[in-house]
Amino acid sequence: MSLGRGGLLRIALVGVLAVSGCSAAEPRAQSDRPTAAESPADTSASSSAPASPPVTPSDPGAALPEVTSPVSLPALMAKQYDGRGLKLGRVLARAESYTRRDVTYRSGGLRISGIINIPRGDGPFPVLVLLHGYIDPDFYVTGQGLMREQDHLARRGYVVLHTDYRNHAGSDPDPRAERTLRLGYTEDVVNAVLAVKNSSLPFLHGERVGLLGRSMGGGLTYNTLVAQPGLVDAAVVFAPVSSRTSDNFDRWTRDERPELAAQITDRYGSPEDSPDFWRAVSPRTYFDRITEPLLIHHGTSDDSCPIRWTRTTYDALKREGKDARLFVYDGEEHAFGPQWPLSMRRTVRFLDRHLSA
Repeated sequence: MSLGRGGLLRIALVGVLAVSGCSAAEPRAQSDRPTAAESPADTSASSSAPASPPVTPSDPGAALPEVTSPVSLPALMAKQYDGRGLKLGRVLARAESYTRRDVTYRSGGLRISGIINIPRGDGPFPVLVLLHGYIDPDFYVTGQGLMREQDHLARRGYVVLHTDYRNHAGSDPDPRAERTLRLGYTEDVVNAVLAVKNSSLPFLHGERVGLLGRSMGGGLTYNTLVAQPGLVDAAVVFAPVSSRTSDNFDRWTRDERPELAAQITDRYGSPEDSPDFWRAVSPRTYFDRITEPLLIHHGTSDDSCPIRWTRTTYDALKREGKDARLFVYDGEEHAFGPQWPLSMRRTVRFLDRHLSA
């Protein structure tokens, strides 16, 4: 089936649902015209400090934090990953600039589904792994979330791999995922990147890989950067959750899912009673490990993931001397609307700078 831009946007709108949690229906993109807002006045300056050398498990001199719980970011730091088996499935659509296909890969013992947008041409093309926000797995369909970004970035010459995560769409189930604070999703992200790097598909540039996460996917981006520094070349987050995991637990689990909250606190203790556990599952604790440039977008009227979370995250990154930049969008809500084109121009410039060959 051949689709133009209008047909692909209709697919995008069908695939987006308004759901609870740190997620929202994503509106149709506005025209990408210059605006008066595109100026340094609404940004925080990026760090000029050089990044520290990558710290990875393959570095015998790298000191890892002590693993005191298998449910922790130190456990993900010490884990041996085996992302592999990236396989193309059926063609879902053909746009003038790219082809959209089903895809699967292996994450540990699980098979993870997703979609991949492949630009037309010989390649190899730089790759972006996209991480969607929370959408109820009971209603989620493959490739859902970040539909505007999937289209926009593929049209600009990036292979877009959008992972569904375990328990979503055609991915294998993991009945423990919620009780282990969804840290398994981070494992699926790491393995998605490794599946790209280990693939022999000729259109993939496995040495030019970035992450882009929205909302919950922004939190997964933070987790990945601290768990496996050096894995990717750059990262972008939109309207991210808090980098302190207890904030997210209080906001969505404790308030909205009391039965699950009771299971978690019975097993690990509450943030008040077990602060060491909750520090060990919070990426902010390990921001010193990040080695990649990071771009953050957030709106001032976000009532799902409040901007104060991102301001605190950004301040913590800068204290560690990290190459982070924050763009603040006055009046923008969680899903981004009128200023989305501006945010994507900034995103593409950032990615072109860090992922260009």
